[in-house]
Amino acid sequence: MVVLSGSNSRPMAKELAQELGCQHHSIETRRFPDTEGYIRIPDEAIEAIRSDKVVLVSNTFPDSGIIETLLMLEAINDVRQGNVENLRAIGPQTLNDVGPGILLAIPYFGYSRQDKRFRPGEAISARAIANLLASRCDGIIVFDLHAPQVLDGLDVPVAFTSAMPELAEHLAKNVKPDFILSPDKGAFERAAEVASAIDCQFSYLEKTRIDAHTIVHQAKDLDVEGKVVAIVDDMIATGGTICRAADALRTQGAIEVHAACSHGLFTGGAVARLIRYVDGVHATSSLKNPRDIIPGGPALARGVKQLYRTLEWD
Repeated sequence: MVVLSGSNSRPMAKELAQELGCQHHSIETRRFPDTEGYIRIPDEAIEAIRSDKVVLVSNTFPDSGIIETLLMLEAINDVRQGNVENLRAIGPQTLNDVGPGILLAIPYFGYSRQDKRFRPGEAISARAIANLLASRCDGIIVFDLHAPQVLDGLDVPVAFTSAMPELAEHLAKNVKPDFILSPDKGAFERAAEVASAIDCQFSYLEKTRIDAHTIVHQAKDLDVEGKVVAIVDDMIATGGTICRAADALRTQGAIEVHAACSHGLFTGGAVARLIRYVDGVHATSSLKNPRDIIPGGPALARGVKQLYRTLEWD
């Protein structure tokens, strides 16, 4: 297998290649002065792409990541199908089609939170983007997706993988929590998995909708007196919920509070805000950020192996 990456997931792609024991090749990506993207597969990668199955590691975040991913998939498909004719007449102009063999590994699936239609006329963005990507590959690996059901029924198989085992190992070694807390019921299963791996208590915050624009998260009466607590979620964006939860936990006697997630978006100065409320912020390498200290490569590798079995590839 050959692992490929563009501009937004190269460190994760290298982690995956190391986990799988295979080659990694970088695809050339750059921007024209008007910000439009340019994609080219280097000459030295063309033969590798044609001689083995391929997994492209690429995020669909920010928006430019969607376009980059689609263009890279298009170029990879052309190379595998033998469509290499070019205006400069460099090299052979046609080659034989080597058949299917393209997997797309998405560490962070952008727009994953837009997975439902709350009002008439809304686009279910996660589904729309997934359909575009599925049309250009043979299978997709998704890393700690916010709502996996949105990808039900795609035209290609999907492997859902998680970094919760690595996150639990990291917390057990570096934080030694006594209590794991989920910020809402939606992340309850993740918190339960981490707590089970560490062998400690867990619970979740109660979420109450005040009106169409306001949601209040409240900590129940939790047994956290004198304990180290880790709040675990799939993603942290602004960090507001984590800060409020940490404040409530300290009033109930927690001596340390840590925040841990798969996807550290950390928008709007979130890290600076978080460190005023928590003792540590821990994220995986799915997105480049100041706290990407938990390796995501092992989780992606599990997803790749799962898809291999599903597709019955040797």
